[in-house]
Amino acid sequence: MGNFYCLYLVLLLFCFGFFANTLSQADSGSDAITAVYIVSLKQAPAAHYFEEQLRRHNHHGHGFHHNSSSSSGRLNRLHKPRNNSRYHPSSGSYISRVHDSLLRRALRGEKYLKLYSYHYLINGFAVLVTPEQANKLSKRREVANVVLDFSVRTATTHTPQFLGLPKGAWSQQGGYETAGEGIVIGFIDTGIDPTHPSFADDISEHSYPVPAHFSGVCEVTREFPSGSCNRKLVGARHFAASAITRGIFNSSQDYASPFDGDGHGTHTASVAAGNHGIPVVVAGHHFGNASGMAPRSHIAVYKALYKSFGGFAADVVAGIDQAAQDGVDIISLSITPNRRPPGIATFFNPIDMALLSAVKAGMFVVQAAGNTGPSPKSMSSFSPWIFTVGAASHDRAYANSIILGNNVTIPGVGLAPGTDTDQMYTLISAVHALCNETILANDMYVGECQDSSNFNEELIQGNLLICSYSIRFVLGLSTIKQALETAKNLSAAGVVFYMDPYVIGFQLNPTPLEIPGIIIPSPDDSKILLQYYNSSLERDGLSRKIVRFGAVASISGGLKANYSITAPKVMYYSARGPDPEDSSLDDADVMKPNLVAPGNLIWAAWSSLGTDSVEFQGESFAMMSGTSMAAPHIAGLAALIKQKFPHFSPAAIASALSTTASLYDKSGGPIMAQRAYANPDVNQSPATPFDMGSGFVNATAALDPGLILDSTYEDYMSFLCGINGSGPVVLNYTGQNCWVYNSTIGSADLNLPSITISRLQQSKTVERTVTNIAGNETYKVGWSAPYGVSVKVTPTRFFIGTGEKQILTIMFNATMNNSVASFGRIGLFGDQGHKLNIPLSVILKFS
Repeated sequence: MGNFYCLYLVLLLFCFGFFANTLSQADSGSDAITAVYIVSLKQAPAAHYFEEQLRRHNHHGHGFHHNSSSSSGRLNRLHKPRNNSRYHPSSGSYISRVHDSLLRRALRGEKYLKLYSYHYLINGFAVLVTPEQANKLSKRREVANVVLDFSVRTATTHTPQFLGLPKGAWSQQGGYETAGEGIVIGFIDTGIDPTHPSFADDISEHSYPVPAHFSGVCEVTREFPSGSCNRKLVGARHFAASAITRGIFNSSQDYASPFDGDGHGTHTASVAAGNHGIPVVVAGHHFGNASGMAPRSHIAVYKALYKSFGGFAADVVAGIDQAAQDGVDIISLSITPNRRPPGIATFFNPIDMALLSAVKAGMFVVQAAGNTGPSPKSMSSFSPWIFTVGAASHDRAYANSIILGNNVTIPGVGLAPGTDTDQMYTLISAVHALCNETILANDMYVGECQDSSNFNEELIQGNLLICSYSIRFVLGLSTIKQALETAKNLSAAGVVFYMDPYVIGFQLNPTPLEIPGIIIPSPDDSKILLQYYNSSLERDGLSRKIVRFGAVASISGGLKANYSITAPKVMYYSARGPDPEDSSLDDADVMKPNLVAPGNLIWAAWSSLGTDSVEFQGESFAMMSGTSMAAPHIAGLAALIKQKFPHFSPAAIASALSTTASLYDKSGGPIMAQRAYANPDVNQSPATPFDMGSGFVNATAALDPGLILDSTYEDYMSFLCGINGSGPVVLNYTGQNCWVYNSTIGSADLNLPSITISRLQQSKTVERTVTNIAGNETYKVGWSAPYGVSVKVTPTRFFIGTGEKQILTIMFNATMNNSVASFGRIGLFGDQGHKLNIPLSVILKFS
């Protein structure tokens, strides 16, 4: 997200009951509160129906089989039942009629408004009704459950080099000209700007293929005219019914079309799959060329988030449902819920359960961890079938500084040119350069330099103008752009922004400045600048009028990137584990995040009408930070894995990314995690699995993992059925009975590429099964035990042939009573060079 820090404030404000929406019901004679509810029915959805059909089809020996490495592989792709649904009696229109008939019977003669019929991943609908009507619906025997809709929020030129793609992963796939080809990534986000060169299909001699398995369409509207889609951008739709019924949809800035009026969706799509070699030119300066992680992958857009209000689960689920029906390979969600889902477990919410059905259909699902760090348990992405990505820095930074006449250098930000190297310029504060004295009395914000008519041009011409940066900039009431306009109108040599002391701990994005300039983000450094400036003023002894401005300075400029070795590090805002299992904050035996990826200061495409970040308005690229930027890095890298291993299940892709992740930064030291919002680089310590998951993504190694830990839809169902009292909820969401799963498993027993034990009562034994997808190899097993726990793994050495499986048994014993989480890891070292890392986390220990 752009300045997601400030967006976060705004979102918090609007999440406080902003959405209670009253609609008058004329015929009832009273005002009844209505709200959007997501209603799911007991009958299984279409996706499950087709799977059943195929199973029977296979059973009767009609002679097609699926690859053994992917028991949950996408069978349905072979026969494209997604498209058959249009001609099948259980097709969309039929299911929709069933939903309408149920509503008519349950709410005889009463007013209601159905927004969506979901028929692919969940069988249900979204409807605007009163709480009494919702209660009537919940009592119908066909109805499984009724959930109140909830709000959600949105949670690159150099990162391909930092991740080693040009010489590593891309070269394995035949270079950037083919990297990711044939794979469709679906984005649930704020839409896309189809005119951006990052999404053109004609910039290479090598023409894009048409992905045969994809059946999506492109909406045509005024902002998204016919021809907006092409062989690169293969599908685009928008979902806003829930927002519109609440009366908060603003069509002039939110656009009732797939067009991106925010910028966020254009940015995330280009991080994952933007074309290779697109020049990044911002404020007239060239910052290199941009490329997505999988530059030849196709993009499908499902807009369910909007500039002015964020979004709602009913619209997001509709987008996910459509993406699955269209046949995307990967779903990328840079969004998280605004609150922890209520109920017996966080996993049981409409978004996660729709994504479980997507995983069942073979789609790999990536979600941003959220920007609510650094406190423990701030995680906003919960389920083990979702691949959750935290944000880390990468090694490129843009540093700017101002050198004062007293030889003090103050650091700052600003993607700006410097002043002439061999010259010092006079500093003049805006409040000392007014046309007349009365202005200051009438306008206390005049020091923010928003109106050039307030100032004396003769004084300022050729000098450095000092302006204040107050909370009004954070709120968008004043802008850097307007201050630069003022400086240009007054012929200033450059502009210096100092931080108002009331703006505490605000982290600034590097801001493009067309003229020499700098923003000093630290209030303490700002005081040093002002002390030097004030002490250098000469005043008339009697009138106290300023007779000479004595302070001078030069600006070094911030257009050149610096490369540091202390990257990556986990950013302070990246949400942390452990994974909360329920709203009473019990911990799940599931490690979150799964991984960290570059998320800080990421250059990527920007919508021509994007308004999410004022600094980049009107530009075609923007530099953003957030877990929102990290998730699409993984979506793109997953496309490269899917291209190389088309039969990999979603769990196999997750395993390949996880077990190969790096634990060390570029200098060879442990990856560090920032622990505080204020002075994050001072407050840091080595990252744990609850900060970084398995580690920092290693794109090259993930394409050759050696062994994988696989899980199927059935495994996830056994896990859900193992949660106390979950039977009815599982039936409600999936239409499947828990008694089918005669043996349930605890979450620590899921075959995940990590082991998390939230309560170790004396001892516990878990198993992990690895499958060899490489050549014959002999592995040695090593481990380090978490503090307060003894660990034993058997076997300690094994030979495994191609395609074979090996079970590892891991015994944990608590050696003390301790309530502080401790961490260890298991390492598997193959004699053909494969290395796997399985992180261990134990929270409560009772010996």
